Amino acid sequence: MPLLSIWASNPETILDFTIEQIVSAAGNGKLLDNSECSAELREYLSQVSSEKLGEYAGYCLTNKFETNGKILQDIVNELGTRLDFKTTNGRYQGSQNAIGNDGLWLSPEGHHILVEVKTTDAYSISLDTIAKYRTSLSEKQQLNKDNSMLLVVGRYDTGQLEAQVRGSRHAWDMRLISVDSLLNLVSLKESTEDEATSSKIRGILIPVEYTRLDRLIDVMFTTAKDVESAVESEVPQEEESDESNTDKGTWEFTETALIDEKRRNILRAIEKINDVKLVKKSRALYWNSDRSIGIACTISKRYFGKNFLYWYAYHPAWQDFLNKTSKGFFVLGGMDLNAAFAIPVEVIQGKLAELNTTTKNGKTYWHIQIQQTEGGDFRMQCQKTGNHLDLAPHTINI
Repeated sequence: MPLLSIWASNPETILDFTIEQIVSAAGNGKLLDNSECSAELREYLSQVSSEKLGEYAGYCLTNKFETNGKILQDIVNELGTRLDFKTTNGRYQGSQNAIGNDGLWLSPEGHHILVEVKTTDAYSISLDTIAKYRTSLSEKQQLNKDNSMLLVVGRYDTGQLEAQVRGSRHAWDMRLISVDSLLNLVSLKESTEDEATSSKIRGILIPVEYTRLDRLIDVMFTTAKDVESAVESEVPQEEESDESNTDKGTWEFTETALIDEKRRNILRAIEKINDVKLVKKSRALYWNSDRSIGIACTISKRYFGKNFLYWYAYHPAWQDFLNKTSKGFFVLGGMDLNAAFAIPVEVIQGKLAELNTTTKNGKTYWHIQIQQTEGGDFRMQCQKTGNHLDLAPHTINI
């Protein structure tokens, strides 16, 4: 059955399916290596939210059916992709002429992780077999010298397997994580903005000796600060009259849930216009499964008594992200607007030199301010030149 065509035309129907029903609708419904069913399932998983992946993983772990282990393997590899690893899916079943690892992840930092997925730790696992996969990949030069092994287990209570790893000769280059905790890592990463924080989150999966706790505390502290900064980046600031590097001004709070709901509505409109499914990279950044379309979407409340109606920060990291896509948009939403402004990255890049900036805590951002003319038209202020950007050509209805 045509899973992807139904997903494209009627996504609500597919989202109501269990993961078993979804597999039945993919290809010929038989989940085998190198099958159309497998290809369609993996493409579908690459387009749904991380929350939905968690729901499907939970179903696989609480229901016994023929393909639950194979599906969980694909879900775990997709979670690796959400952490910005370059993932290579392994085989569902071993073969005499093929290496039997479940997945191979390559981090942006150049570290390879050989991944093995188990629905349960009720049975003893041959750690030597997993290590042999690693040796075979190294011999075929498919593995960087900087590498390790990761066991992803369905159950949260993994005491038996932990003891097995600790008592083995692989204790220094193998780590273990539950599916729930891996999902939590993805959720945490999607709440941040700084690539350095994402790198530290990925580093948790790499074997490190933690007699000294400084590195672990650094990950916790940096991530907490980045989550806080990601939220504050969408809290409208008071207008600054110059480019001074001060922290003057105040900020007001708009409920995060309302901001997120407005963003979801905007993203749905963009998906419909571009006939694409977007997945979350970070709090404000989204892209499609092949990374060709990128969105930086930020929201502002409406302001009264100022020379602007909406205020936003635009960060260099967002500009870098959009520049790496074939089709990038900086998308501005207003809490009280039934429209949004999707500015192509090349357009906003051409205007950056005309905008005021602020440097705070060592990080610089551009001021984006939207005015409304007496005729009702919206425009982006260019404070340095007065050559304001007409937003009519970039307006989308939501």
